[in-house]
Order: sequence, then structure tokens, then C-alpha cells
Amino acid sequence: MASRRSRILVTGGSGFVGRALVRLLAPEHDLLVLDTLHFGAQRFSVAEQAQMTLLRGDIRDAAVVAHAIDTFMPEIILHLAAIHFIPECDRDPLGALAVNLSGTVNLLRTAPTGCRFLLASSGAVYRPDARPHVEERSALGPTDLYGLTKLQAEQYLAHFAAARNLVGIAVRLFNVVGPGETNPHLVPEIVSQLKAGRRQVQLGNLWPRRDYIHVDDAAAGLAALAFGGAVAPGTWLPVNLGTSHCHSVAEILEKMRAIAGFDFEVTRDPERSRAVDRPFLAADISRIRKRFGWQPARTLDDGLRDLWQEPDFGPHLLRRAAEPAGVG
Repeated sequence: MASRRSRILVTGGSGFVGRALVRLLAPEHDLLVLDTLHFGAQRFSVAEQAQMTLLRGDIRDAAVVAHAIDTFMPEIILHLAAIHFIPECDRDPLGALAVNLSGTVNLLRTAPTGCRFLLASSGAVYRPDARPHVEERSALGPTDLYGLTKLQAEQYLAHFAAARNLVGIAVRLFNVVGPGETNPHLVPEIVSQLKAGRRQVQLGNLWPRRDYIHVDDAAAGLAALAFGGAVAPGTWLPVNLGTSHCHSVAEILEKMRAIAGFDFEVTRDPERSRAVDRPFLAADISRIRKRFGWQPARTLDDGLRDLWQEPDFGPHLLRRAAEPAGVG
């Protein structure tokens, strides 16, 4: 963590990873959290809200973004606001484009000259491969709309970093797991069904293997990228944020049986399956480890256990909306 207080703008700060990041940074820095509060202001306690400025606003609104930045003048922008649940992107591609791309451009074009700008990107920008992805060696080639919007956002980051002398970092996040999830991805889908009393869990594709990072590690990794490592102004750098370990759905199901303390069956639901699911997605984290001095401190078992003991789901998940659940 930085030794002095910094002015930090966090977009999407009440989301899954955003909330964990805000909770990590707020005690030591001046935070402006810009969020639509789609999941409610109650995602933060009264005491937590006293440690930040919580602004309800939409990054698609250029005037709102410009006013927030001009008033607060952040030294660091941590841009996490996005539509990242793939079925939601597929259902509303124009909405996904407006938030993930236009919203990002609104921030980039008004970011103070020379500030550090972290874009929460995704491992979904890579072309499918059977090996862990390396930032500047692995081919890019998204297989879904979400990954495409993130790749395009990275391209705009590169442009505006040069044009506005920003320190740009595209943080390619892999699958995040732990308490506080707001979308029905694979692991919260399993937990929510079991917590609802089901002993026959319905899932989509069962064959993908993924790199799962604990939400607290994801927040710590973002903080390390926000304050550490030499990145020249006017340039940008892609950085993977994951664990370098890959796990199958079968492994997760066995771990959940052990953690829950009872057995359950799994039924494949074709309506929950996604045709574009890639078989393998994992990060090579050599860059963040060597250049920024960060590595994960928690395991998949920790993430699953923490989620089971205290799910802390967002309202959308609590309502158990009927959405196709893929691995993500």
C-alpha cells in the first residue's frame, strides 16, 4: 500500500471486486466511489460510507463523469464499472457496448493529464489456448461479446494514455470467487442452489477449466498495480491478475461437497449452457509477480470456504433470477 494518502476514483465500487477494493483502500486514502448503486448503497455499512464519498452516477453520462473528475481531480482512477456477466452482454449488446466501451471513453477523455488509470479488463480478451496466457506473447481473440468490449476498451486505453500522458494499466482479471458476488457465475450458482435447499444442482457446461482468484486477492492485486511498478507516462501495460492454477468444474464440485458436508447430484441444463465457453483459461502471472511484487495469498479452497460460510450475495443473486449460468 502507498505510504501517503492519494486521491482515488473508483468506478463500480459497490460491485463484487469493487467493494473489496474500496474496503481495502478507504482507511488510508481519499476515495470517490462512482457507482449506479444498482445493488444498493447498503452494500457498505454506515461506518464504511463515512470513510469515502459515495456518488450515485452512471459512467455513460459524460457530464456526470466530467463533473466528478473535475471536482475531485483524482491521481489514480480504478475503473471497474462494467457489464461483465456474459449472458447479460449477449442479451443487451448495445447496453454492454455503452457501459464497457463508451463509459470507459468518457473516463479516459476527462482523466487528469498524467494520472494513473487502471482499466479492469479480462482474460476473455485472449484467443483460446491450452496454455496459460502471457500478456504480450499470447494471441488476442475474444470468443464472446464481453471479451470483445474489453479488448476494444484496452485499445482506447492505449490511445488515450499516449494522448493525455496517462499511466495506463489494463488489468486482465481471471475468474474471481468469494463472498459478495453480484452475478450468477458458476460458483455462486452452485452455492445459491445448495443454500436454497436443493440437492440436485442444475448447471451449464461442466467441462471448462478456469483460473479462480479469491476476491480479496483480486483487490490486493489491483492495489499493488495502483501504487507499484514503473510504468512510463504516455504508455500502457497489460497485466494478468490470476493465480496460474487451473481447476475443472468437477474439482470445484468435489471441493464443495467436502465444504458443505453433504452430497448432491448435478444435472446439466442445456438452457444454462453457453456455446462459446472455452475449454481452458488460465493466467501466467510472472509479470505482476516480478514487476509489481505481488502474488496471491489465498487458494481456491479458501475462496469456496469463505463463500459457503458467508455468501453475502448481492440482491440480484438473492432473488435467484433465472439466468443461463456459464463458467464465465
